[in-house]
Amino acid sequence: MENKANGTRSAKHNPGTSSAKERVQRVDPYGFERSEDFDYESYEELMSEYLVVLTRRSIKWSKLLQGRSKVERSLKVKRYVRKGIPNEHRALIWMIASGAQDQMEKNPGYYQKLLESEHDDKLVETIRTDMHRTFPDNVQFLKTSDPCLQKALFNVLVAYGHHNKAVGYCQGMNFISGYLIIITKDEEKSFWLLDALLGRILPDYYTPAMLGLKTDQEVLGELVRAKVPAVWQAMTDHNVMWTLVVSRWFICLFIDILPVETVLRIWDCLFYEGSKIIFRVALTLIKHNQAHILQARNFPDICDRFKDVTKGAFVEDCHGFMQKIFTEPGRLAMATITKLRETCRAQIMAQES
Repeated sequence: MENKANGTRSAKHNPGTSSAKERVQRVDPYGFERSEDFDYESYEELMSEYLVVLTRRSIKWSKLLQGRSKVERSLKVKRYVRKGIPNEHRALIWMIASGAQDQMEKNPGYYQKLLESEHDDKLVETIRTDMHRTFPDNVQFLKTSDPCLQKALFNVLVAYGHHNKAVGYCQGMNFISGYLIIITKDEEKSFWLLDALLGRILPDYYTPAMLGLKTDQEVLGELVRAKVPAVWQAMTDHNVMWTLVVSRWFICLFIDILPVETVLRIWDCLFYEGSKIIFRVALTLIKHNQAHILQARNFPDICDRFKDVTKGAFVEDCHGFMQKIFTEPGRLAMATITKLRETCRAQIMAQES
């Protein structure tokens, strides 16, 4: 039962039975420990509904794939991806959709060669420093766990830093690579997926100048101006730059910002449809929470309200949220984004020259 008045789910108390906290595991299926204030009752109720969806999707995907490791791009596959890829097929579909599978097959042994080549000491040290900061709340990344995913993460980042010297290593890449390893459970696949993301899907996000990242933040601002003008006006009135409130959304691709299951559903679409998905997610968060953002009275208040929009029942219901990102922002043509990128990029380059 959902309480429509306050957006929370009422718990079903049944005397004589165990509590939701006792029934739901303290560690989620991906290895993340649940926080102290985790709402076990709401989660259990939500999952009881979502598991039905997952089961149905799993059957449909199994019929579609029929045991094959290839799938052609089509409207049907796009529709299936938007409705969620079951975990057992996620790594495969991400690899195919992103072009990572093709790259891996065209370059046999390349990843291993990168690991075996002479390493840049400064790069290695920078990556090593970030190891303990990567998912301290995930049991699979603890040094005591067996296997410890820190080793795989270190290898992927070192290999990528030598593969793409223009990027090397930048904070944020550790979290993205960590998620890839959790899902694929395979270093080489994670490396090629990282290459697809940083090289093709999100170019120039992690280069030293971060021009792609800065550009897309300004593009979002322009899209908000067109689609949620009142919020754009509030940001202008309070002199809040977009980078202050959305940079982590872009850099971490919503990791540690939205719930894990919701992030994975976003990534399903990101690998299949490209960077347009990030704008759809950002616009949905802003548009859906417009009234809350507009109550802000000053600069810090706006920043706090942008943190609020990434929490609560709306984003926890990943299936409902993903349906919203394709309806709430309205039409979003790639041609519009491309044009805005050209304009915003030119403005940034002029300012920085």
